[in-house]
Amino acid sequence: MEYTGSQYIGEYVDGRMEGKAEYILPTETRYVGEMKDGMFHGQGTLYFPSGSQFDAVWENGLVVKGEYTFSDGLQYDAEFWHYCDSYDRRFYTEICHGLKPAGISQLTNMDPPRKIPKGCYDCGDGFYDPVTRIVKDYKNRFLRNAEVYKTAQALLSDNP
Repeated sequence: MEYTGSQYIGEYVDGRMEGKAEYILPTETRYVGEMKDGMFHGQGTLYFPSGSQFDAVWENGLVVKGEYTFSDGLQYDAEFWHYCDSYDRRFYTEICHGLKPAGISQLTNMDPPRKIPKGCYDCGDGFYDPVTRIVKDYKNRFLRNAEVYKTAQALLSDNP
């Protein structure tokens, strides 16, 4: 565990992870359920940092049957998936709570939408500040420095 950054809280049988357990990955994704011979086995749920979860029956580390639920409660159905398709383009929150009055647009499924700090851009996993060239997550924690990529034309013009 010390080499992977993971954490295991649970039972052991003959030195192997086995029985009811909680397994926390370095990404903060958590598995809560049954283990056998060091693998997910039986009933278990993966909880993702985004708030979504995957409930499944596992066999020797592989999914036998599972159901994914997004953080807003929308359940994924591979056979009858009708969310935001060509027939109905509404967001899930619009399906649950109705459309906004005319002239008020809903641009994302999140309602109300995130407040973007002045001068910054939402880049999917956080906010990018072009002045500092830093991306911070939505809780204002450092994620990464932004890199500058030059086009081939710009690279050619830099060389004498």
